[in-house]
Amino acid sequence: MDHLPIFLNVKDQRALVVGDGTLAARKADLLIRAGCDLTVIAPAPNQDLLRLLSEDKVTHKTDGLIAADLDGCIVAYGASADTRVNQELYHLASAAGVLVNIADNPDYCDFIMPAIVDRSPLVVAIGSGGTSPLLVRSLKARLETIIPAAYGRLAEFAGSYREKVKEAISNMSRRRRFWETMVEGAVAEHIFSGQEEQAATLMDSLLREAASAGSSTPNGEVYLVGTGPGDPDLLTFRALRLMQQADVVLYDRLIGDGILNLVRRDARRIYVGKKKNNHSVAQQDISEMLVRLAQEGKRVLRLKGGDPFVFGRGGEEIATLADNDVAFQVIPGVTAANGCSTYAGIPLTHRDHAQGYTVITGHEKNGELNIDFKNLLQPRQTTVIYMGLSSLRSIVDGLLLHGADATIPAAIIENGTNENQRVVVGTLANLREKAALAQIQSPALIIIGSVVGLRDKLSWFGEEAFLDDQPELLVASA
Repeated sequence: MDHLPIFLNVKDQRALVVGDGTLAARKADLLIRAGCDLTVIAPAPNQDLLRLLSEDKVTHKTDGLIAADLDGCIVAYGASADTRVNQELYHLASAAGVLVNIADNPDYCDFIMPAIVDRSPLVVAIGSGGTSPLLVRSLKARLETIIPAAYGRLAEFAGSYREKVKEAISNMSRRRRFWETMVEGAVAEHIFSGQEEQAATLMDSLLREAASAGSSTPNGEVYLVGTGPGDPDLLTFRALRLMQQADVVLYDRLIGDGILNLVRRDARRIYVGKKKNNHSVAQQDISEMLVRLAQEGKRVLRLKGGDPFVFGRGGEEIATLADNDVAFQVIPGVTAANGCSTYAGIPLTHRDHAQGYTVITGHEKNGELNIDFKNLLQPRQTTVIYMGLSSLRSIVDGLLLHGADATIPAAIIENGTNENQRVVVGTLANLREKAALAQIQSPALIIIGSVVGLRDKLSWFGEEAFLDDQPELLVASA
């Protein structure tokens, strides 16, 4: 994030706009609407700007810019057609400690003006740090169509009840849930349809009901959410909704920043990650933590890479929750097998190659693999191995020892579905060597089967293939 997004209270504060044209008029209009005490320096204002100069709290100057014009200002905007005037404003503002924005010149900006969707008092701001104004305008146009004007009325209505709700409901968790019920339920629907009296009647009734519950702890719940292999776009709508409701989130190292950034900002975050032979938080401790937090009235979000029930130990966690009468929901996610293979251009099944696929874990327990190699050697079958990178030698040796064809295609996908995805393609005989040369790291998924041979034709993820000094080493990197 290159800029800190804030909403600045400029009401009754001094501000300055320098410029004669339409761009200056746009800045002046925003400042007037925000309640500024505005000075406009415009020797020859155009019609757009002239219309605004008669507004209350607007002072019009036609002479040149001087340092005193910035006295007491909170912000200043340069929109002059004369580059020298804009540069002079920037240097004077910097010397005076005033935040300044020079139009179309990011190097002379202390802040960037976003595009705005105005549903006052609800305001949505969109910015790209000055990198893509066209994209920002496109997103603004979309938001204008999907955010009805009635949302402003809903925000105003909620604001009129803010103190009443605070006085009636002392428990913060209950108060938050009350507001969620209000903005997502029948009260909001009444506001949207213009029935404000009915909305107020229902709101008063809900408030009396909530107040009668006193300060008792609300019921807690646990959400086991599958986040998929990494790409946030693979999350389900339901997962996103619950991620915004949670009071506390438990996550591990397989959950990327792109996923965590979608969790409610003020939710407490607890890292419970585990690595091979380094279980910083034992599974039983995690399960007990889920129970304890839910019994405290929290809505607990347990984020899991892939799907909670595919090597995610979700079954163990919900068993503990059920034993302790804790309510829970399980939200499935795109499995690593499906997501990574798709992004790598490797279909797990194909009419000409594989009628099915087997998914196993290559995780060693007490230094030993517990794999039924014979069952993995079925014809017309794809094998997908989770957590097998550190055991790759043992896996390959075991398959070859039990009669596997050394020339069968095989692949390893590192950081599947993410921007830094890499894919090593080879055969069962040389896969280990290629993975070592490419320095493949976990998390990685292994796929073995003739379907891997389709990758060159079917890969779509925008990867760029390159050859190493070793001609037989082919690595594809996103």
